[in-house]
Amino acid sequence: MRGFERLPLFVVLSGLSAALMMLPAVHASVIRDLETARAFFYSSILFLVVSLFFAIAMAHYDITRQGRSHLISMFAFFAFLPAALAVPFREAVPDTTFLNAYVEMVSSLTTTGLTMFEPERLPPTLHLWRATVGWAGGFFVWVTAIAILAPLNLGGFEVASTAEIGQGASTGTRQIDKVADGSERLRRYGMQLAPIYGGLTVVLWIGLVIAGDTPFVAICHAMATLSTSGISPLGGTETAASGWRGEIFIFLFFVFALSRLTFASDDRSDGWRTMVRDPELRFGLAIIAILPLLLFARHFASAVEGDVVVGLREGFAGLWGGVFTVASFLTTTGFVSTAWGEARAWSGLETPGLLLMGLAFFGGGVATTAGGVKLLRIYALWKHGVREMEKLVMPSSVGGSGQMARRFRRQGAYVAWIFFMLFAISVALTMLALSLTGVDFEDAAVL
Repeated sequence: MRGFERLPLFVVLSGLSAALMMLPAVHASVIRDLETARAFFYSSILFLVVSLFFAIAMAHYDITRQGRSHLISMFAFFAFLPAALAVPFREAVPDTTFLNAYVEMVSSLTTTGLTMFEPERLPPTLHLWRATVGWAGGFFVWVTAIAILAPLNLGGFEVASTAEIGQGASTGTRQIDKVADGSERLRRYGMQLAPIYGGLTVVLWIGLVIAGDTPFVAICHAMATLSTSGISPLGGTETAASGWRGEIFIFLFFVFALSRLTFASDDRSDGWRTMVRDPELRFGLAIIAILPLLLFARHFASAVEGDVVVGLREGFAGLWGGVFTVASFLTTTGFVSTAWGEARAWSGLETPGLLLMGLAFFGGGVATTAGGVKLLRIYALWKHGVREMEKLVMPSSVGGSGQMARRFRRQGAYVAWIFFMLFAISVALTMLALSLTGVDFEDAAVL
C-alpha cells in the first residue's frame, strides 16, 4: 500500500480509469451488445497492463515537490487521459473519428456536457459511459479541490484566505509540499467523500425511479446532476418520464453545487450553522429566488398587455420552469425544465438566452463540480462594488463587518477581478477562434 501511495497521481488515475471501463463492458454484455462489450473489455485490459508497467517502473520514484507534481497531474488528467477513455468509444462507434471521440471524453471528464452526437445515434452503453466519465470527473474535482488546491490557496480559496496565492499557510515551499502531500490528503479526503458522493447519487437515482424514470435513464441523470455535467441519454430532462416530479428531486440536489459546505464537514467550524453565514450559498439561493420572479413578471406583463388569460396552473408551471432552469444553469448543469416553455407559450416572448449564459458564466461554489467564475468571486466583486458606491456617497465612511469582510472587499476582490478578466478574455478568444471556422456570433457565444 505504501508503494501505491508513492506513485505519481496520474499513474494511479490511469489505472482507476482503466478499471472503470469494466462497468460499460458488463452493461453491454447484459443487454447483449457484444461488440461494444468487447471494445470496453479489451481496452480495460490493455490500459490496466500499461498502467501496471508504469507503476512498476515508477515504484521507487521520489517526488520532491508534491504541490507542483499534483498540479501537473491534474492538467494531465483533463488533457491526456481522455485519449485513453476515447479508445473504446471510438471502437464502439466506427463511423466517427478519434478526434470526435476525444472531444466527447474531454467534455464528459470536465463535466462540460457538450456532445458531438445525437442521442439516438449512440447505443445505451455509450450513454452510460459518458455519464460515468462525467461522474468520475466530478468526484475528482471534489477531492482534488479540497486535498490539493485548498492547501495551495488556489481554485477560489484565495479569495477568502489571508495567505499568498500558491503559498498556503506558509511562505516556504517545503511547508507547502508538506501540507499538500497528495498521497495522504488524497487518500483521506477520497475515503471521506466517496461514500457521500456515491450515496447522494444512489438516493437521487432511487428518487428518479420512483418518479417514473427507467432505471437506466435515472442513473444517467443522477450522475449528471451530481457532477453537473448535464449528460443525458434523452438529450435532456424535457422528455423524461418523471416530468416535474423528477425535476423536484434533481432541484434538491443542485444545492451541492452551490457550496462545498454542504458536503465538506471539515470546513463547517460551527456545524450546520456555518452554512447560514456562507456567502456562496446565500448568494446562490438569492439568485434562484429573485431571478425567476423577474422572468415570470416579464412574461406576465406581456400576457396582460396581450389580453391573455393566465390560469393558476399555467402561472405556477411557468414560475417553476424558471426556478428549475435558473438553478440548473447557475450550477452549470444545463438541464431545462419541461415547463420552461409554458411562460413563453402565453406571453409570446423569446427565451432570454443571454441571461442563461450569464448564469453559467457565474457558475456554482468553490470546490464543487460546477464550472464558471464561481459565486465566491462574484460575491467578492459585488461587495467591493457596494463599498465603492458607499464611498462615493460618503467619502469619510469606514467599512465595517470585521476582518473577513475587509478581506473580501480588498485583496479578495483584487484576485477575483484578475481571474474574472482572464476568464472573460479566454471566452473572447474562444469565440474568435470559433468565428474563424465559420460559426456565427450567437452559436460561438453559446459554445
